[in-house]
Amino acid sequence: MPLDRELLLKTVAIAEEAGREIMAIYATDFDVEQKADGSPLTAADMAAHRRIVAGLEALADSCPILSEESAHEFTWEARRQWSRHWLVDPLDGTKEFVKKNGEFTVNIALVEQHDVALGVVHVPAKGETYYAAVGVGAFKSENGEERVITVTDPHQTPMRVAGSRSHGNAKTRRFIERLGETRTVAIGSALKLCLVAEGAVDIYPRFGPTAEWDTAAAQCIVEQAGGAVTDLSLAALRYNHKESLLNPCFLVFGDQSTDWRNYMDD
Repeated sequence: MPLDRELLLKTVAIAEEAGREIMAIYATDFDVEQKADGSPLTAADMAAHRRIVAGLEALADSCPILSEESAHEFTWEARRQWSRHWLVDPLDGTKEFVKKNGEFTVNIALVEQHDVALGVVHVPAKGETYYAAVGVGAFKSENGEERVITVTDPHQTPMRVAGSRSHGNAKTRRFIERLGETRTVAIGSALKLCLVAEGAVDIYPRFGPTAEWDTAAAQCIVEQAGGAVTDLSLAALRYNHKESLLNPCFLVFGDQSTDWRNYMDD
């Protein structure tokens, strides 16, 4: 399965098919269940999961598929043997889906040797798709038209900061205060990372829990657009290299000449 534009566009098609499944349920009075961790689950999560798994399994030379909705099926002993795998969040931003504000995404990433090699983030309610692959580039499709996207470097003044619709804490507020004059853009799901990738936002700080499927696809898009997704030591986030599937706290930014550690707590 070569990593090329053809594979990227096939993955885009799979994400968009899942998006249509999601929007069919979005238009109904759907039920909301609770997972063991208290997070919401809807029929749209599972419908998108099944559609994506079927699509990826149909690709030639497919590899393991780790989805948020099937992660419990794989032990660390099994996962640690993988050199390549798909990493999927069928419906990122279920809270936003339940609120019906349109700020939810379909995330599909291909991970090779712990790094993201391909990423697709589809926004079903807006008909937009962000996608990228190593050696191919970073793109956004909107109204059937494709354009190359790139981060803002150097950052703007006042600095544009992406914030979460449903999450936030004191550490995030302190970080933003240290940036000086800022303009905050509140939005849900992986869209925050995509705003950095397309140059609409300068930085997205996340000092709270996320899982690997929340960030992998968008990380590829940010990186191929010229930006970075890093832990607090400014090392790139890596995937499937430990038993836990939780990410560390992280920063997403376009301007790599700025030492963002200067704005963190001592």
